[in-house]
Amino acid sequence: MTQHDLPLPVLRPRQIDAMRRAGAAAAATLARVGAALGPGMRGDEVDRIVREDTKARGGTCAQLGYRSGRGPAFPAAVCLSPNAVVCHGLPTAEVVLQDGDIVNVDVTTCLHGWHGDTSATFFIGDPSPAARALVALARRCRDLAVALAGPGVRLGALGAAIEAEARAAGCSVVGEYGGHGIGAQMHLPPFVPHTGPAHRGPLLREGVCFTVEPMINAGGPAVRLRADGWTVETADGRLSAQFEHTVLVTPHGAEVLTLHV
Repeated sequence: MTQHDLPLPVLRPRQIDAMRRAGAAAAATLARVGAALGPGMRGDEVDRIVREDTKARGGTCAQLGYRSGRGPAFPAAVCLSPNAVVCHGLPTAEVVLQDGDIVNVDVTTCLHGWHGDTSATFFIGDPSPAARALVALARRCRDLAVALAGPGVRLGALGAAIEAEARAAGCSVVGEYGGHGIGAQMHLPPFVPHTGPAHRGPLLREGVCFTVEPMINAGGPAVRLRADGWTVETADGRLSAQFEHTVLVTPHGAEVLTLHV
């Protein structure tokens, strides 16, 4: 049996209900942050809002203290990734949002032992038409993949559709990072690619839960890791945008557990 044929973990009804609650909490916190963003806001202020709002909803910030196995523990409660930062940006006081920026905010809430993971890219002030188009493309790529998910669909089909949509718009998809299984842990198998080929990966089945979070670059797909051990940015310095949902495979397709914006 190859890795493409290995069955994916399936959640039971009570676990699914818990995932729905965790997803709703994460989505609400992300919406709270999005409403507060504006020019002049510092990264540490975003982090504070996420900590306070997550706690008020009875959850904990799953990203805080997370270890990837490649370096230091993540020191913050949220990923804040402006402009050319692809993912895992640190929300420090030195990060000050400016008019014309785009910024991805990535929230993961642990609620009673279950995880909801979601992100969106927001406008700060008045970004350029090119930046707005990239953000719209990233959202479209995510939603296209979510719409394809369902029982019997090969996981790679989602990535192939994302890649085709991005290339048609003259953009690229980051291949090194992708979605993941999610449940009692923030990151579980399988890795969810956002590129093809369509025949790659296991078959989806009812009860499987995972994230769809394509990272779409205005330029090439190459990325580099900053010296902080976390921040990933485009190698060519051009913009990147991302949207993420936690989804559950149902008999009729995919149920989004993190509806927000």
